[in-house]
Amino acid sequence: MAKRRNFSAGFKAKVALEALKGEQTLAELSARHKVHANLITKWKRQASEGMAGIFSGKSAVPDRSHEAEVKELHAKIGELTIEKDFLSKAFGR
Repeated sequence: MAKRRNFSAGFKAKVALEALKGEQTLAELSARHKVHANLITKWKRQASEGMAGIFSGKSAVPDRSHEAEVKELHAKIGELTIEKDFLSKAFGR
């Protein structure tokens, strides 16, 4: 059984951009990059859907706040774990 190929984000973006330009057909792009036409169509759709987020400026902000929230929650989990361990030792359980 053949191993699945993983494509880098840069490669996907390059192929999707070429598909969006429309200078070549999907069949030509597929043959040139040795990727199935359905994948190119999928990457093209993802690229066009994601472009609105690039220009809105909203895509970068939620990532930062999400990372901060995750960091805060990890700290809270650590505090609660320490508290639980302390209380279980204090009550002899």
